[in-house]
Amino acid sequence: MVSLKRYELPPLPYNYDALEPIISAETLRYHHDKHHLGYVNGANAALDKLEKYLNGQLTDIDVRAVSRDFEFNYGGHILHTLYWLNMAPKGKGGGTPGGAIGDAINKFFGSFDKFKKLFGDAAKNVEGVGWAILAYDPVTGDLRILQVEKHNNVVTTNLIPLLAVDVFEHAYYIDYRNDRAKYVDSWWDLVNWDDVEARYQKALNAPKLIL
Repeated sequence: MVSLKRYELPPLPYNYDALEPIISAETLRYHHDKHHLGYVNGANAALDKLEKYLNGQLTDIDVRAVSRDFEFNYGGHILHTLYWLNMAPKGKGGGTPGGAIGDAINKFFGSFDKFKKLFGDAAKNVEGVGWAILAYDPVTGDLRILQVEKHNNVVTTNLIPLLAVDVFEHAYYIDYRNDRAKYVDSWWDLVNWDDVEARYQKALNAPKLIL
């Protein structure tokens, strides 16, 4: 019998009110406990259908629908998990990154201010809803800024996400209404650069794509 591993909602690495006043406890409860859980449940529901088909409990499945549901919900789960870990309470997060990631940002973008402007504009101008992501390209060794609409394609093939900001409206509407730009500008004070640094160090040692 085929048995596919299911996903679980990870706990937040801080209390619900830890990111106030930038992100309220109310927003964090809805975002984590409702929206993120919904993506976990959606990914698991798609796996349930696939597992039943593989074990002969279903004679047929809509592959397109199951694949789409899994990709969307799994992508949401992965990106939200990264998003929580990429933030720290005000006073512990924010500022200018040091270490290897700080050096890399200066190298590939000219300065932190230029990077912050490019990344912030990417987040503010994602069409519809989605994410802005800083990713490492293990083929070239460069850093890339990505706009990801929805969750279906988590990142471009082989790129390793280091930093992500959620610009779906559920991430900020309670606190900022439709002012996405104000939310993004405020979010910088929460960025956990220690987490980003640790991810960058691991990415540097990641297997390279064989072309």
